[in-house]
Amino acid sequence: MKQTDIIKQRRCVRAYSKKTIPIDILKDIVDCARLAPSANNVQPWEFIVVAEKDTLKKIADITDYGKFIKDAAACIIVICKDTKYYLEDGCAAAENILLAARMHNIGSCWVAGDKKSYAKEILGLLEVPEGFKLISIIPLGYTSKFPEPHDKRTDVAHFEKF
Repeated sequence: MKQTDIIKQRRCVRAYSKKTIPIDILKDIVDCARLAPSANNVQPWEFIVVAEKDTLKKIADITDYGKFIKDAAACIIVICKDTKYYLEDGCAAAENILLAARMHNIGSCWVAGDKKSYAKEILGLLEVPEGFKLISIIPLGYTSKFPEPHDKRTDVAHFEKF
């Protein structure tokens, strides 16, 4: 599959099979995340891979729109040290996770973190030290079918001036 096909075929998946994801694939997905660009090469990120069902359920219960996390095979929590560009850097790493998951034919979904009221509770649950921000929660799992694409605007490119 071409890289552009992976980008164009990525979808949010909220229903997963019970099949587990091999550890080598999870490690590869995290490896892709760590290779994201970061401002001044600060690389403020850390990644917590959660596959324990009880913890997945606790995370799901804490979130507002992430109840489906309990059914995921695993979940990658993206956190960043509280640096000047933590959010931009963490979002780049999160996008790499979404694309790497699709490359492995694994469904994923971005669940918000940074500005959510539950961010501190998630960090506490996972025993994250002070000084880190929750960027995103990304559940992962195999799916029988990737959803059809939503309509996306095509009139977004402007050349030279708006």
